[in-house]
Amino acid sequence: MPLPDNNAPWPPPHLAKTLAEIRIDDAWYSGDHAKLTAAYRTEPTRRDGTARLWGRRRAPQAGKRDTRLHIPLAGDIATTSADLLFSEPPTFTVTDRATQDRLDELTDADGIANTLLESAEIAAALGGVYLRVTWDHALVGRPLLTIVHPDAAVPEFSFGLLRAVTFWHELAADGATVLRHLERHEPGRILHALYQGSADNLGRRVPLTEHPAVAPLADALGPDGESIETGIGQLTAAYVRNIGPNRKHRGSPLGRSDYAAPLYDLFDALDTTWTSWIRDIRLARARLIIPDAYLRDHGPGRGASFDDDREIWQLLNIPPTEQGGITLSQFAIRVDEHERSAEAATRQAVRSAGYSAQTFGIGDQVAATATEVKARERKSMTTRGKKTRYYSPPLGDMLHVMLLLDQRMFTPGITPERPRTVFGDTVAEDAATLAQTLSLLQQAQAVSVDTKVRMIHPEWDEAAVQAEVGRILTETGQAVPDPMQAGALV
Repeated sequence: MPLPDNNAPWPPPHLAKTLAEIRIDDAWYSGDHAKLTAAYRTEPTRRDGTARLWGRRRAPQAGKRDTRLHIPLAGDIATTSADLLFSEPPTFTVTDRATQDRLDELTDADGIANTLLESAEIAAALGGVYLRVTWDHALVGRPLLTIVHPDAAVPEFSFGLLRAVTFWHELAADGATVLRHLERHEPGRILHALYQGSADNLGRRVPLTEHPAVAPLADALGPDGESIETGIGQLTAAYVRNIGPNRKHRGSPLGRSDYAAPLYDLFDALDTTWTSWIRDIRLARARLIIPDAYLRDHGPGRGASFDDDREIWQLLNIPPTEQGGITLSQFAIRVDEHERSAEAATRQAVRSAGYSAQTFGIGDQVAATATEVKARERKSMTTRGKKTRYYSPPLGDMLHVMLLLDQRMFTPGITPERPRTVFGDTVAEDAATLAQTLSLLQQAQAVSVDTKVRMIHPEWDEAAVQAEVGRILTETGQAVPDPMQAGALV
């Protein structure tokens, strides 16, 4: 399918509902007051008829600030999801030694661990994310793995698999004129075009040289004047679903946000609770109610004031009435009620998102072993396991694409293959527990030196493991002169 025609409506109308839902997810994820207010401008009440905190239509009174308080639980959920997946970088392995060395170099130099951490956070908040492989010879001598947010893409799926995708990026917006760069990924090629239009219309196509950000692409285009051949048959982009299925749109290939519709009301209820709590604190500030006679007159037109820091007062000529004294006014703060309400809303929100309350620091804070931590956070670990299964296939595809492009453009000596991905452990086993486990396995004669070294140092490569095994066998007198027989004692 070619790039869009001139004057096509943009974004495409068939994405209107999806993009509207993503805007609400984005508003909660960002925590921006303006975005939240705009998101609920047309839906000021919940389904039960109660008013939404962020559905308020009237602006605060002149001279007064907006006292609504936002608790960034939505952002915390997205960050926690990413941490569970990629706080420990995954390992990627292939069978060919030279290819493995180059893959290690690519993943280290390109900062792929950070890219994946960011992508997982976006996927949790917005329901999915796109991984894209690109390159720039003038910038760096290797392929690059980048991410694209789901509200900047027009995907095309077949049987749940991505067959093509068009990314767009607004390069400039001047009043009614918007300049957009469209980048379409198809198997074997990438198409580029620049359009000058309006906020809701793609407008007419203009040369890439019209904007400096994409002008260098003009020299790389093929004979058709719009595409760059990749030289490989694979698609250079992949879609990662956060988790499935999409409950609101059954059968949709798009993923489901961690927030999903039921959490919106819980987020709003949590903000309402905290706003009420802070209002109690604000109203509970001590105030003095005093008679007019206690005020010091500063002269005509200059008003009057009461100095509450003054320690010595002269006699005041005040009528001896019951209402003539100073009255202290201070309201109670309903701490317990607000705290329990806020914690209940938080617990339900994180549970509905698929996580254990302990993951967010709610509950028992007593020190525990790694095994106990995993038992307490079983729900979070289950959700993590689901998400790794959604992440592995597209991530493996894009790493394979990186190796294919690297062989074609930068490192011809490697043999590309699809890497095997192993996700890092979220909770490291403490040394005492691990030592006890190894001791029991050793007594049962059910573990080799090689396995013990790998259990203690899972991050080591093959060379480091074998070197350590050799040192242990030598020190314990188990080493043999013939290295061909060393494996028998390992």
